Amino acid sequence: TIRPVRRSYYDPSSAPGKGVVWEWENDSGSWTPYDMDVGITIQRAYEKQHPWVDLSAIGFCYVIDFATMGQINRQTQRKRRVRRRLDMVYPLVSGTLPKSQSWPASPGAAAAPPVPTCACPQCLLVMSVKATVSAAGPGTATLQPRKPPPAPPAAPKAPALAPGAKAPDGMAAVRGSLKPLAAQGGRRQAASTPALSSASSTASPPGAGSGKASRPGLGTLNRSHLQRLAIAQSRVLIASGGRWTSAVPNLPRAEGSAGPLAFPAGITGILMSAAGLPVCLTRPPKLVLHPPPVSKSEIQSIPGISHTCRKTTKKQAKKGKTPEEVLKKYLQKVRHPPDEDCTICMERLSAPSGYKGPQPAVKPDLVGKLVKCGHVFHLHCLVAMYNNGNKDGSLQCPTCKTIYGVKTGTQPPGKMEYHIIPHALPGHSECKTIRIIYNIPPGVQGPEHPNPGKSFTARGFPRHCYLPDSEKGRKVLKLLLVAWDRRLIFAIGTSSTTGESDTVIWNEIHHKTEFGSNLTGHGYPDINYLDNVLAELAAQGITEESLAQEKD
Repeated sequence: TIRPVRRSYYDPSSAPGKGVVWEWENDSGSWTPYDMDVGITIQRAYEKQHPWVDLSAIGFCYVIDFATMGQINRQTQRKRRVRRRLDMVYPLVSGTLPKSQSWPASPGAAAAPPVPTCACPQCLLVMSVKATVSAAGPGTATLQPRKPPPAPPAAPKAPALAPGAKAPDGMAAVRGSLKPLAAQGGRRQAASTPALSSASSTASPPGAGSGKASRPGLGTLNRSHLQRLAIAQSRVLIASGGRWTSAVPNLPRAEGSAGPLAFPAGITGILMSAAGLPVCLTRPPKLVLHPPPVSKSEIQSIPGISHTCRKTTKKQAKKGKTPEEVLKKYLQKVRHPPDEDCTICMERLSAPSGYKGPQPAVKPDLVGKLVKCGHVFHLHCLVAMYNNGNKDGSLQCPTCKTIYGVKTGTQPPGKMEYHIIPHALPGHSECKTIRIIYNIPPGVQGPEHPNPGKSFTARGFPRHCYLPDSEKGRKVLKLLLVAWDRRLIFAIGTSSTTGESDTVIWNEIHHKTEFGSNLTGHGYPDINYLDNVLAELAAQGITEESLAQEKD
């Protein structure tokens, strides 16, 4: 399974930029951090000194009370403790980026490098680059490509620090490596452009040709060499224990396109800026979970679909049939088993079943073949598999997943609402939108659930999902209604995002929960989504034939 991943960037003035993390207390007494966007919303309200903040605007039915530092569920009125942590500082670029200047620096520039805004590795590195350029000046870039220097040039002087500031660990390695890298870049340029060496030899100071190469200046490096130098410096900074993130990501430049070059965000971008070269920076798109507000008069029912709400209550069980009677409808007895393994117990079909659990009322040496797919198993193993499942009168082949009968799930009781809203989804501007609202309250697990008698949680409800109001979108909705009636949309298990157990989770039928963006992969535009969800529904045994079965 391939899933998209993303890397988020946040403004330094936001909660993650300040190192603020909001957490809620879970049932085990430990603390779980809120999603970053939720934490930013809470922190924004906290900084404005609001007494509370309602999270329903971003899709969560909670109210955060700052007076009591508690989270209140608006449906169940359950209250949990919340806390605000200040010790989760993200590595950021301190201070403002240096202003652009001409490259190389003019001889009339200030002799001493300006004092950096702070003593962080980034500022020190930028000031080291500026100091090297200022000290080098024009005409000092001549190197003899055929005469390697006798010894590495001395490291540049460290920039002046603010009073009382102390250089971070590893900065000596950074500053010491800057000069050799500059020399290496200068040698490469001199070798690749002989004309430059010969043309500039007349401007070289006395003694340039006496065997001692003059100190190279970074001003002779072209963009590719400077970029290579910046990347090397970044690696040195990493090796020395430095860390950084960028407040904004970069936009790569297509080959042959006009405009300024775009380099990797972070320390390389800082070096490009210090060198006076343009760096392309953008801010990330915002997460848009919900459409603009819709009044009740604008909400419409969906043509061809009766009602606007479905509810599920108790389990729809098939009563009065033993496992043997259920399997009898789907199996044919095999008198001469093939010479292969039973894929359930992994014993030979010609030998008795290897199942060691509670013994069904079937002889362990009997073998049967499923009528649709033709796969062969011990009857003993099939009965045990059925007893360990939902026992709803259906059977699914463990080899090819072919479904026999009507498959149902273990979704807890809840409500599903659906209607049309007068807004278009990205990529579907020609039609309106079908909005689905799922609402499942917390409760107690039944006998079909993982831990009968134990309570389960229901996080993030009501959950809003979206489909285009097109012909295929309405088809998907009709099949989702069948899946809802068969209790296949949700299940109770362990959340893959939070790790919480005994909670309501999605059950292998993907939904789009972002209305106006696709930052999480659960939004639009997505040209393959409707086809993908139809395939997922078919894997659960729900097809157009199921619609006819439901009518019958």
